This record gives sequence, C-alpha cells and structure tokens, in this order.
Amino acid sequence: MSDQAAGAAVLRAGRTLLAKGADYVLRPARVIQGVRRGDIVPDLATGLTVAVVLLPQAMAYATIAELPAQMGLYAAIVAAIAGALWGSSIHLQTGPTNASSMLVLATLLTVARPGTPEFLAAAGYLAVLAGVIRLAMGLLRMGVLVNFVADSVVLGFTAGAGVLIAANQLRHLLRLDMQNTPEFVLTVKAVAASLGTAHGASVAVGLGSMAVLIAVRALRPGWPAALIAVVAACAAAAGLRLEEHGVVVLGAIPRTLPPVTTLPLVSGDLLFRLSAGALAIAAIGLVEATSSARAIAARSGQRLDTNQEFFGQGMANVLAGFFSGYPVSGSFTRTALNHGAGGRTPLANVFSGLWVLAAMLALAPLAQYLPRAALAGVLLVTAWGMVDRREMRRILHSSKGDSSIMLATLVGTLLLPLETAVLAGMLVSFGRFLIKTSTPGVYPVVPDESFRHFLKADGHTVCPQLGVMKIEGSLYFGAVVHVEEAIYANQQANPRQMFLLLKMHMVDHCDVSGIHMLESVVRAYRKRGGDVFLDGVRPMVRHMMNLAGFDSYLGPDNILDQEDTIGHLFHKKLHPGICIYECKVRVFAECQALPKDDHAAALPDAAGIPEHEIEFLSPSTLKLLMADPDTEILVVDVGEPGEFRNWHLRGAKSIPLRHLTARAPELLDLQSVCLVSRMGRRAALGVTILKDFGHERVYVLKGGMLAWEAAGYPIAVE
Repeated sequence: MSDQAAGAAVLRAGRTLLAKGADYVLRPARVIQGVRRGDIVPDLATGLTVAVVLLPQAMAYATIAELPAQMGLYAAIVAAIAGALWGSSIHLQTGPTNASSMLVLATLLTVARPGTPEFLAAAGYLAVLAGVIRLAMGLLRMGVLVNFVADSVVLGFTAGAGVLIAANQLRHLLRLDMQNTPEFVLTVKAVAASLGTAHGASVAVGLGSMAVLIAVRALRPGWPAALIAVVAACAAAAGLRLEEHGVVVLGAIPRTLPPVTTLPLVSGDLLFRLSAGALAIAAIGLVEATSSARAIAARSGQRLDTNQEFFGQGMANVLAGFFSGYPVSGSFTRTALNHGAGGRTPLANVFSGLWVLAAMLALAPLAQYLPRAALAGVLLVTAWGMVDRREMRRILHSSKGDSSIMLATLVGTLLLPLETAVLAGMLVSFGRFLIKTSTPGVYPVVPDESFRHFLKADGHTVCPQLGVMKIEGSLYFGAVVHVEEAIYANQQANPRQMFLLLKMHMVDHCDVSGIHMLESVVRAYRKRGGDVFLDGVRPMVRHMMNLAGFDSYLGPDNILDQEDTIGHLFHKKLHPGICIYECKVRVFAECQALPKDDHAAALPDAAGIPEHEIEFLSPSTLKLLMADPDTEILVVDVGEPGEFRNWHLRGAKSIPLRHLTARAPELLDLQSVCLVSRMGRRAALGVTILKDFGHERVYVLKGGMLAWEAAGYPIAVE
C-alpha cells in the first residue's frame, strides 16, 4: 500500500470515528425525542422508588471509600442523570456501588490519608481517569472486550470485596480507634487487637440497625428496608441523644447543588499511581454495568449498544469527578428495581437523581443524627449479600476452570492489592480463553450404532483406509499448530489410512495460518498417494478458502456437501479390494453388506503387485477393442456381485477376485482378457493370478470403472 493510500485510509478511519463520536455525544437529544407525554408520570413514580433505595446506599457506599457522605450523594445525582442520558440501556441505574467503592478506597490509600484535601481531590481525579478510559473504549468500539472477563472473575472479586467491606466496617460498628487499611489480614489483626475497646452503645445501634433491616426484608420484602433502618437509627439517636454517649454521627450535609470542582494540576507521578486503580475500576465497573444491563434487557427485550453504554458510563464518571463525586458504576439491584417498578424510558433514572437532589436539599440537616455505626450495620448486611454462595457452589460443582479462576480472584482480592487482584483475574480469564481457543477439540470419530451420528473413536475400531476427524473451533493462527499435531498424530497411529475426511461443521473462522496448515496436511497425504476431503464447510470459511485459492488447490470435488458424505467416499474413493480382502472390520453402514474373504492373506500386498509386468488399457482403447469384431477380448469384472449388479461394463463377465484362482483355467483359451475393478487395484492383483496360470495377454482397465465413467462411456446396471 502506498503512502498516499495509507494516508487516505487513516483519514477515512478518522472521519468514521468522529462521526460515531458525534453520534454518541448527541445521544441525549434522541433520548428526549423518544419520550412520550404518557411516560412522564410513570417514570416520575419509578424514579422516586429508585431514589428511596439510592439515597441511603449513596451515603453508605461513600463511607466504604472513607469519603464524606455528600460525595456519595453528589455522585448519585450526577451519575444517575448522565448515565441515563448517554447510556444505551433504558433501565440501567448508574451511581455508587459497593465493589467500586472498595476499589476506590484501596487506590486512594496509596496516595493520601483519608479526610485530607489530597484524598478528596484524588477521588475526583480517579473518577475522571476511569471515565476517560471508558469513553475511549466506547469511541474505539471496544465493547467486545468486556466479553473476555469471565463471570467467575466478577463473582470471586465481589465475594472478596464483600469480605473486605465487612472487615473494614467492623471498626465503625465497634467504634474502634484503628487506622483503615484495605489489607484484609492487617485489618483482621487490628480489629482483634482492639476488641477490648469496643463501644457498647455504638455496637447496640449497629446491631439494632441490622435487626431492623433484616426484619423488614423478611416481613415486607417490597419496602425500602435500608432507608427504614437508617431513619429508625436517626430517630433513636435524636431521641436518646446518643451523640452525648459517645456514638459517632455522620454530621450535617451541605444543602447545595453538586458543586463544580476545579481539579488542580497534579504531578505525573500521582496520575501514574492512580492509573492502575483507574484501569481496574473502569474494567470492573464496565463488567458490572453491562452484565446488569444485559440481564434486564433479556427480560425487557431491549437491544443494547455496548459501545454506547461504555460511552455513557464514561460520561457519568467524568461528570461525577468534576461535580464533587467519585467513581460510579451500574447497580444491578437498582436496575432491577427500576425495571420492576415500571420504568419506561431513561428519564426514570434522570428523575431518580433529581429526587435524591430534592431529598438532600430538604433533609440534609437530619444527617447530623445518623449514627456511623448504623451505616456500618447496613453495610455489613450488604456485604453478606455480596457473597453469592449459591452461584459459587454451582460453579464449584460444574466447572474446574471457572472454579480455579473464581477462587484465585477471591484469594487475590483478600491478600493482594485490589487493583492487582482485579487485573490479574481478568488476565487469567483472558489467558484461559486463549488456551481454550488455541486447543480446539480435534479427534477421530466413527459412526454410532445407528450410523446416523458420529462419536469419538476412543476404544472403537477405525477404518484402515479412511480417517474421519472432527474439528471443534476456529482455525486461526493460535490454534493451527494444535490442530496439525492432532491430525499427524492420528496419521501416525493409523499409517494405512490414505484418505482423511475433516468434518468442519463447527469451524466458524479460518485465517491465512489455517489455510497454510490445511495445505500442509493435503500435501502430506497426497505425497503418500492419498487425499484429503472437507465436509460441512461454513460459508464464511468457504469464502476465505476461495480468496486464498485453497479451494482450487484442494479441488472442488474434495469439498463435499452431500448428505451422505461417507457413502460418496466409500463408493468413489475407497478400494473395495482392501475392504473385502484385507479389512476384517465393519465401521461404516456401507461395510455391513460386504463379504469378507478369509483367504485375503493369500493375496499379494499392494507393494507385491508388480511381480509380473502389468499392461494397462485406457478406457478409450478398451472401448475400441470391444467394438472391433475382429478382436477377441473378454472383459472380466473382478468386483463383488453386488458391485457388478449396480455398475459394470456391458458384456462384461463377473468373476469376483476371490473366485479367480478357481476359475482361471476357463480363461486360458481366450486370446485376450481385460480385468476391471472399480479403481483398478483388484484388477492388478488379478493379473498376477492369471499370469501365474500362464495367461500372457492379460490387461487392466486403467483407472477402473471410475475412469470409464469419467470418460462418459455407458454403464450397465442389472
């Protein structure tokens, strides 16, 4: 490609990217245009229902990250609106989540101490960084990458994060004087060392909040249990003046709109230290968001644009960072609540953010009565729910690979830095995918007892002439070595198999490396005098073979599309002489009616055929000799009687090869004899028999009946 052509291609790609970016940016206009007047009231009611759950969660999840409660509220307001307007899902609710909050804490503790201005500023930077990563992934149409993160990674991380949240919230529940740390072992040791200093009133408040939350969920599942528990704790704290008894309260929340934060310029070193955490937050947040959106879309029937959703999640994080919030993601609980409450358009989530704003402006002063231990109790119950024990048991009983990934991610979450654990789990998941796709199933198959399906040939007898192998996976550069090794291993295990049939029904992709591998296999078989055939080639794979010229190299007749592929090869390619005289097994349905001669051992091998010089007659020469009344030549078909009935030359005499020794004397008085078989091999064997009896003028039809038919000459059928 010339420099000019390359420049033009880059320019076209840039224009396409800009056009798609503009389309993503203008998404809010399309959202507003799609709203009907009749949707507004139901969406207002749905938004209020979601806000009732979002309000306490936003404050509680902010405390997980050791951030002020108002930062959780600001993030909830801004993210709910931005995620709804720029996202793809109607129902996905964006805001603070427990898993992301734990990642935020683990990242921020590496750069500053909780409560300091640097800590708060770093939270904003972290949101912007995570948002920019998600925006870039959406613009570059990398939404497919989220498919490479296994559910077992998310399950293991979520369970580990739940354990970490519980461990970190114990210090607030017990009001212990200890430093916060994301390291599980250090946290447990610190809690155990400080148990003697637990504050009784705080413990009572926290346990009481947990009891209220659990009771409401059990007795009134549809009620906002978390909000009721928080309100009850506020009422108890105000009525009993618990702050005077040493119970730590949240403190008043500012009654303002989310303020715009002018993030100061920072050093590249700080951004570098935040980058790993931002990448982990972006990745785990996208998995949370897309899995939640897909789960609800499966119920609602909505079609999702993953790249648009990435862009929406990126906008939600960037704006949350600039409006005094912190990193956010999609919440499955609130998304399911939105759908269940009847949300019709993305405006339901917009309204949920506005309802939280209204509640914050009206009720902010009441936060001064909210005990920190009560929020810790709510989070302990939430952390318990994050450990999906049922799904973990299911994975442990069903998949060793997923089990290993899940357990490795869980242990890594507890023992390693969180961002390292998340990224390591994703890399293991991606590595497992590569290993899985680079080692597709390639194995010999044989027909089952009904001859309708194929099964693995493990322990079953295979055909000595035809190897049938099934390929389950793509023929791309990462898999071709494995496939080729499996084919050659089968060839070495069955050295007499001259023909190979590759069943490719499950091959959905083939690249240039796959073509080169197939060419190598074909050359190897043809060098031995055999051939390779393909069955069930999909259109896209066939198209690639056509573009690469492989179909011409292989030959169109070798890419089979017959319903009875085995029958075609049996009658057109395999040597009946081997089937009858050398093979004692019956693998295919076509073998069942064949006679199996017990005197095969008396016949010479293929290598022993040239004991006498063999003279061949071409189909055209034989036809002329048969039509010449002055030439005395008898055509003897040495095939089996069943073959002769279905396919022979007119005027030919049927003498099966296994009877030729006994009937050879009756042919001695003839001037010339031409022996015929389907492919010519049995006829060549017959020549040695007749010449041993002294017959001199014995010929073989070159290419056998197949060559006669290919020449277009008539075939007789009884």
